[in-house]
Order: sequence, then structure tokens, then C-alpha cells
Amino acid sequence: MYIVTGAAGFIGSCIIKSLNDKGITDIICIDRLEDDDKWLNLRGLYYSEYIHADEFIQSDVLYSVFEECEIKAVYHMGACSSTTERDVDYLMYNNVDYTKIIFSMCTEYNVPLVYASSAATYGAGENGYNDSHDSVDKLMPLNAYGYSKQLVDEWALKQNDTPPKWYGVKFFNVYGPNEYHKGNMKSVVAQAFNQINDTGKMKLFKSYKDKYADGGQLRDFVYVKDCVNAMLALTHEDHSGKNGIINLGTGVARSFKDLVSASFKAMGKEENIEFIEMPEALRDQYQYYTEAKTDKLLNIFPDFKFHSLEEGVEDYVKNHLACDDQRLNSRR
Repeated sequence: MYIVTGAAGFIGSCIIKSLNDKGITDIICIDRLEDDDKWLNLRGLYYSEYIHADEFIQSDVLYSVFEECEIKAVYHMGACSSTTERDVDYLMYNNVDYTKIIFSMCTEYNVPLVYASSAATYGAGENGYNDSHDSVDKLMPLNAYGYSKQLVDEWALKQNDTPPKWYGVKFFNVYGPNEYHKGNMKSVVAQAFNQINDTGKMKLFKSYKDKYADGGQLRDFVYVKDCVNAMLALTHEDHSGKNGIINLGTGVARSFKDLVSASFKAMGKEENIEFIEMPEALRDQYQYYTEAKTDKLLNIFPDFKFHSLEEGVEDYVKNHLACDDQRLNSRR
């Protein structure tokens, strides 16, 4: 049995699809479906049981699941992923305390664990984007979401007792199918597809630093299918990689203009970009550059290949966004 938290979310549902592709359907899905459309991400996937996230964390439920089921791995993707979330108490409970409980259960029952950290922990990048454990406590996140992820990483590295395999994966800018419920937190690719279809153009933020041209702000954009392949490899394949924090990005920073240009090309439309003012509330917490240092991942899997930006955007646009059934599911 496998456990996926945040199962109806963007990355969680893609993990379930990949497990289904391997013939695995004995999966317990953990989430809060609430009143948005993310339940659609579960439609067409095969799993054994759904448990509400607040019910699952109750000790009697937790222990019954871990006692009665032979858990092979836990993929803990469940968290508030909004970089603009202002309720820090909520982040402390949902992102920090919840992850500590899952980590402790996996330790007690000797279960491999992958949990979602974030490149938001790197802040403005003043200390680089190195996933070395020695640098973790030097990082200064720019927002409360990044801080919540930082607290978990610091706590996990201090534990003497840990799961047999555990990885806090620092996702960089992930894009791809099943992110449709995320509103303004959707990737720029998904937003561009809709804007271009509706208006014939795409709006990007102006730059407020002389070093970067408008649209020249740089990110490490990584395709969700690559993220899932890496996480499953960490838990399924025999390897000599050490436990701990690990970057999950391509190692190549590209501009937002590059991303949008690739979107126009994949859609077969003429490029038309308008640069707009960035909301003042974002300006002090905006990252102008991220690029994963990927040595640790590539030392574990020397042959691991990421989609290039153009390859990932083309696959996403042509095989998902432009299709009637945009979602990644097992019954297409």
C-alpha cells in the first residue's frame, strides 16, 4: 500500500497516475477536497481509499492505517502551496506540524518518505541554490510559505531517528497537467494558454531591477512529469544516495519571456507580450532568479533526463491544455 497526501492536488495526482502506470492501485489518498474542482484530478485514477486530511492525522486513524496496511512508501505532497498566504498559524499547522507527524510515523514504521519542500526556502538566492545540508540553516525565505518549508527541513535534519529512506524535495517552478484548480498560483504556461486564447496576447510583470529586462526574470522551470519520475526513482530504485534535502529542478534558469515564447510557438500563434506593473505587495518578496544546483540528484541518477523548456511546454500544450480532457489520468 502507498500513501499520497495532497492526492487530489497538482503533484500528488500526477504521482498516483505514475503509480497506476506501473500497475499499482493499492493507494490511500489523503486530501481536503473542499469546494473547488481539484476532485477532478482524482477522476480517472485508480486507488483503494480516500481519507480526509483532518481525519487521517488523528492518532487512532494514523495508527490503524500504519498497523493494518503494509505501507511501502509515503509521498507527502499535502500542504498550503500559496506563496501569498498570510495566515502563518495555518501554515504552521498545515505545513509544519502535519509534516512532522508524517515523518515520525514513517520513522516508527520504517517506511520510505518523500515530502515536498520548496525552492522558496532559498529566498532571494543570496546564499545560492545549493542543497547541501550545511547551507540549510543559512537560508532566508522571503515569504511565510517558504519559511514553513524551511522549518521542516531544519527539523528533519536534526532528527537522530529517521525513515529508512527520506527526501525533502525542493521543487523549483513546476508546471504541467492537473494544476488547473490553483487559480492565480497556476504556472505561467497554463495562464498563458488561457490568456492567449482569450485575448491574443500574454501579460508579464515588468522588472524592477536594472540587471533584468522586462520578462527577463529567471526561473528554473521543471515539468511535473520529470518531478514525479525523480521521486519514484528515489523510493523504488536501488541507489546509494544519502537521505536528506534534495533539489528538484533542471539546473537551467530560463526567462519568463522564453517560457511564454515557447507557449506561443506550441499553440501555433504569433508572439504578442505586454509588460505590466507588478503589484506592490509582491515586489519585496519576488525572486528574480532561481536555478537548482542538481549535482546531488545527478550523482544518484547520472542518466536522468529532464525535458527542455521547449519540450515540456510543447507536450503540456499539445497533449493536455489543447485537449478536451486536459488532465493526466489513467482512463484517457
